[in-house]
Parts: sequence; structure tokens; C-alpha cells
Amino acid sequence: MSEPKWLDAGEMAAWRAYRVSSILLEGQLHRELVDAHDITLADYEVLVRLAERPDQRMRMSVLAAEVASSKSRVSHQIARMERAGLVERDNCSSDGRGVYAVLTERGMAKLREAAPTHVDGVRRHMIDLTTESQQATLAKIFERIGAMLAETPDD
Repeated sequence: MSEPKWLDAGEMAAWRAYRVSSILLEGQLHRELVDAHDITLADYEVLVRLAERPDQRMRMSVLAAEVASSKSRVSHQIARMERAGLVERDNCSSDGRGVYAVLTERGMAKLREAAPTHVDGVRRHMIDLTTESQQATLAKIFERIGAMLAETPDD
């Protein structure tokens, strides 16, 4: 096996700054939602994805891909959210194996309640700290990384 191409000081600084700040940012946004609305950041993301759909429903497999999670993890998450009355499951009539996650009225109400807190947190902890040019650069960088990783097989 060949010697790895080690990171130089600049590359290491970029990696570590990303790694630490992304963990801290996600943790902060999560705590703000839990403290103010008793909802996790992961659950909030699911509610947003469902609310963005015209029929407020999404196949579980598509939802898992959109929130960058495994099908199994999303299934457990949806089961928990279903017990809380935020979502329902519905079988796909055209495909007996397909299952939809469907946003409930209670889920939409929770989303409307929590959205201002989340948006304020994103703005305070990221958007207001960066310029439009930096935001565009971040978007390009992470869209590129996300697209490459989405094409990578899970095995």
C-alpha cells in the first residue's frame, strides 16, 4: 500500500475548522429547538422536507436520502414521530413495498412554532457571520461534496 498523501498545515486547518464548527453548529441548533420547542433538529428537518412537498408526503426511501440518513434510522425516527402525532405512515397504492411519511396537522403546527427559532439560530450562528460571497462559496463547496458522496455506493 502506498504512503497516504498527508494534509499540509493549510489543509489540516481547513479540515479541523470545518469539523469542529460543524459539530458545534449542529449541536447549538439542536439545543435551541429542544429547549424552546421539545423537538430535535433531525425531526425538524423531516418536518421541513415533508412540508415542502405539495401533498406533504414523501416516500421513506427518498426522505432518508434527502436528510442524509439510512432507511433504517429514518424508519425508527418516523415511528417515534408518529407516536408524537407529528407524522403518519401511508402505504403506497402503486407499490406494495413503498411507504410514505405524511405530515399531520400537529406536525405542521409544530413546524410553524419551531421555524422562527431555527431560522434565527441559523442566521445568528452562520448567515450573519458570513458575506453573500462566502455563502455562495460554502454552497458550491458543500453541494460538490454532497453530490460526490451521494454517488458513492454504501458498501
